[in-house]
Amino acid sequence: MASERDVRARLQRAGQEHLLRFCAELAPGPRAALLAELEALEPEALREHCRRAAAARACPPGPEPGLAARLRPLPPERVGSASRCDPETRRLWEEEGFHQIALSKVAVLLLAGGQGTRLGVTYPKGMYQVGLPSRKSLYQLQAERIRRVEQLAGERSGTQCAIPWYIMTSEFTLEPTARFFKEHDFFHLDPNNVIMFEQRMLPAVTFDGRAILEKKDKVAMAPDGNGGLYRALSDHQILEDMERRGVEFVHVYCVDNILVRLADPVFIGFCVLRGADCGAKVVAKASPEEPVGVVCQVDGVPQVVEYSEISPETARLRGPDGSLLYHLGNICNHFFTRGFLRAVVSEFEPLLKPHVAVKKVPYVDEEGNLVKPLKPNGIKMEKFVFDVFPFAKNFVAFEVSREEEFSPLKNAASAASDNPTTTRCALLLQHYRWALQAGAHFLDACGARLPELPSLPSSGEPPAICEISPLVSYSGEALEVYLQGREFPSPLILDENRARALQP
Repeated sequence: MASERDVRARLQRAGQEHLLRFCAELAPGPRAALLAELEALEPEALREHCRRAAAARACPPGPEPGLAARLRPLPPERVGSASRCDPETRRLWEEEGFHQIALSKVAVLLLAGGQGTRLGVTYPKGMYQVGLPSRKSLYQLQAERIRRVEQLAGERSGTQCAIPWYIMTSEFTLEPTARFFKEHDFFHLDPNNVIMFEQRMLPAVTFDGRAILEKKDKVAMAPDGNGGLYRALSDHQILEDMERRGVEFVHVYCVDNILVRLADPVFIGFCVLRGADCGAKVVAKASPEEPVGVVCQVDGVPQVVEYSEISPETARLRGPDGSLLYHLGNICNHFFTRGFLRAVVSEFEPLLKPHVAVKKVPYVDEEGNLVKPLKPNGIKMEKFVFDVFPFAKNFVAFEVSREEEFSPLKNAASAASDNPTTTRCALLLQHYRWALQAGAHFLDACGARLPELPSLPSSGEPPAICEISPLVSYSGEALEVYLQGREFPSPLILDENRARALQP
């Protein structure tokens, strides 16, 4: 390990010598830990990181001048739809997806390195329970969807297959996530097919370009964004692991979407049959003001344009059919070929531009007192996973129903949207719809049959509580055998045991 003198010299080159200001008063253990952390920071890279953070902060985001003239919707031939296609086309997509899964050519990759600060918890977001009757966590729901889609592919092909689950964690989430999976026996997945790896961390920076000490012996570090995926793939030889397993196609998604369909055969099949090297699931924007990025083209190149970069006038533009012209909302749900990921890692990653996230970063003041700021005081630089879209040779988008596939958990219960209540209700409403479509009837507290509604609300509590295990149904399929023509009081929890009891 480098000496204090060597580390100090490195920090001087970076203009960050203040990070050692409490070094002399530290006990040997904390001092060694701090020196080891600082030694890992390459001086020139640290200097450039701090300079870029301060410069980016000085230019706050906003509508980009001249962007509207360069902006175009994606051409219709690059967009598919799960709901607007004819049944035969959808069947062909699904068959192709299941075929590739049965060949064990499909992997899923979870982005789970975030700290969950908006949710207000001190543990990884995937461990969170939103209050379902089954008390399942996000991780458990996702693991069971993997098991179910493996089973469905195996039944169709008459073979056994595996969907490797790659989980990108961070310094904050790796250890608790690994422990959680071990405590739950990997939710009955083969542990050899659950591969956790860690993304890089970057120092948080003050507005004037100084790296922040969060403790006397610890630099304030933050994950380098979900676009840190590409460096992490290289750091941990993940693409080599995929090649050994025969993986050709990768479904990448974010941990917080309670409705996410892992290795969705319809999406996989659509992308494969279109010959895509890169694809994005999208949902129609709820309104021009909805704060989601838009998948579109800039100068003829596909990319995601952040809502803050588009003027209100452009966001409100409508097409001939009356729908929003820029309506394809990005939901962090992507398809990549392994070959495309290899090209990104080897050629394009250095071209990705970091984005600024202004945050409240705890720090120690000049006297060594811990300060928890009440307003944003620091900059975290992040790369985004979708910033690679412009490098794709054949990019496609796939529009899906928000009610069926997108309800993110981002905020604490006190927030108006994207909170534990909205995500729980989204899943229970979906399962209630599935049950009605399968011919089930529900009873009220007095035993009277609940009236069949002509249409269900898209949000809020369902008329009756129904939770269907992913191990019983992945996307609403094969429920008639258990539910058709039967009456159920609320709540109905249709897990594997209940399904077996209901089977004729």
